[in-house]
Amino acid sequence: MRVLLTVLTLLATAVPGWTEEAAAAPPDLTGNILSWAVVASLVIAYGFVVWGEKHELKKSIPVLIGAGVIWTFVALVYHEQHDPELVEVMKAGFETSVIEIGELTFFLVTAMTYVVTMQERNVFEAIRYRMLHAGLSQRSIFWVTGLAAFVLSPFLDNLTTALALISVVLAVGSATQDRKFVTLAAINLVVAANAGGAFSPFGDITTLMVWQAEKVEFLEFFSIFLPSLINWLVPAVIMSLAIQNSDAHAKNEPAKMKHGARVMIALFGVTIFMAVMAHMVLDLPPVIGMTTGLGLLMLYGYFLSHHEHFHFEAPALPSGIAFEHRELIERQFKPRYRPFDPMISIKNLEWDTLLFFYGILMAVAGLAQVGYLVKVSELMYGHLGATVTNSLVGVLSAIVDNIPVMSAVLRMDPEMVHGQWMLVTLTAGVGGSLLSIGSAAGVALMGAAKMQNEDGRYVSVYTFMSHIRWTWAVALGYLASIGVHVMIHTMQ
Repeated sequence: MRVLLTVLTLLATAVPGWTEEAAAAPPDLTGNILSWAVVASLVIAYGFVVWGEKHELKKSIPVLIGAGVIWTFVALVYHEQHDPELVEVMKAGFETSVIEIGELTFFLVTAMTYVVTMQERNVFEAIRYRMLHAGLSQRSIFWVTGLAAFVLSPFLDNLTTALALISVVLAVGSATQDRKFVTLAAINLVVAANAGGAFSPFGDITTLMVWQAEKVEFLEFFSIFLPSLINWLVPAVIMSLAIQNSDAHAKNEPAKMKHGARVMIALFGVTIFMAVMAHMVLDLPPVIGMTTGLGLLMLYGYFLSHHEHFHFEAPALPSGIAFEHRELIERQFKPRYRPFDPMISIKNLEWDTLLFFYGILMAVAGLAQVGYLVKVSELMYGHLGATVTNSLVGVLSAIVDNIPVMSAVLRMDPEMVHGQWMLVTLTAGVGGSLLSIGSAAGVALMGAAKMQNEDGRYVSVYTFMSHIRWTWAVALGYLASIGVHVMIHTMQ
């Protein structure tokens, strides 16, 4: 899952040991020979992330180790200066990074717990059933799933949105054996999910980072709704012309939401409202509203669990053993259905993604602490200009994960007008659609979008190369969205 995060500007008194000297920008220590080891460590760690995708190595492992190695070299660089005040600057930078990333992580934990819980309550299965039950054509399914991805992703992460809707596409594609339809619908889901997440603080990790860094206010995100919509519509119109308009026939197993699902959806809405109000009205970090909402979910889960019961599928018991011996049965037979437990939802989170997120942001923070990002900012924003650089950020995010890219931009903190901060928020969010590997949604669908061939084996239909064939259409939407954004925002 491509889930569902902060870089908060802290008050001087909020961090123990924070001083005016520590609040200054990191010194330029890039000339130290050990500082190059910081860069090398980050490159090696990310290289192992790429290598691990093919060798089933969890992506969090290299970046967690890399972050530790990087900060070790950072500390050595600072200690070589033989200046106690500089060491305090380094310590304050580390503590600030931990606090910022910790708040962001707890935000993510809450959002992802709600998503996993709604999956457990069959919310997304019920959506799938109703879509297939409507009797739409293949082209209509293409548009309905794309629109659903665009509408849902501002509230859910793009990974969950894409995975929930690909089941509808696969059901239709498998029934008609139309692989082209599945490929195009999968690309459409990736583009729509990424575009929908770009105009909401909750739609993508990068947008949440920008919001909590206070570069863009909550309501201001919706000013990039139109560019985001254009980003999806342009390639969607082009690809829809290549889809047959025949009736879609698919096997459709009935699915109903479990008891309490609607209450949990409502609680999720209340949680988002509390996070927004905490930030806008009380000047508190949004994470306090999210964790309060997590407590409400757990409280409701407590009452819900007392109204649900275990159901066992046990063989005939030997004579002499009474069926009412509940503890014996629970110990020996796995229950077919367990009462709701929010702790199970927390257990089932994408912890690899969360730990990767922590590790990569700590690694980028180490790079910033020795002054590299200031130099990169001067080179790119000073020579190429903000509009070109922010447009290139989206292209880069299609190759490298957009989280470290946005983290680097925020830590560079270039002097830009408000419209430019909105532009980089847009491009970092939608740029990953240019390649299948550019976003969590694309990577997930490459593994999920499989169809059975003639010999009974399941093969991937949506692949890196199948996406590349339509990258030109996605790129047209990307350029069009930038053009629309420049027209409606002040860029100078």
